[in-house]
Amino acid sequence: MKKRPVNLDLRTIKMPSTAIVSILHRASGFILFFFIPLFLWGLQHSLASAQKFNDIQTLFNNGFLRFIVWFFVAGLLYHFVAGIRHLLMDCGIGESLRGSRIGSMIVLIISSMLIIGLGVWLW
Repeated sequence: MKKRPVNLDLRTIKMPSTAIVSILHRASGFILFFFIPLFLWGLQHSLASAQKFNDIQTLFNNGFLRFIVWFFVAGLLYHFVAGIRHLLMDCGIGESLRGSRIGSMIVLIISSMLIIGLGVWLW
C-alpha cells in the first residue's frame, strides 16, 4: 500500500469550473426541495381571498422576506440554467473536456446576470 499525501484543506484545492457548476447545481436543487412547499403554501393562501392576498403582499414588503424570495428564485434560475446545460450534454453538445469547461463558464455567466437582474428588479 502506497503512502500518498492527503490534502484535506479544501481552501487549497483548486476546483475546476465544471466542479463548481456541479456542486452549485446540487445545492440549488436542495434549496428548491425545501423552499417550494413554503412558496406553494403562500400561493394557495394568496389565492383564497382578496384579504389573504393583501396579507401576503404586506409580508413581501419585509426586507428579510424579500431576501428569502431572492434566494429561492436565484436558486431556481441557477438550477434552470444548469439543467439546460445538462440537457444539451445529453444531446451530445459540450461533452468534451473543452466543451464542458466552456459550458460551465456560460452557465456561471448567464445565471449570474439573471440573478443580479432579479436583485435589481426586486429592490
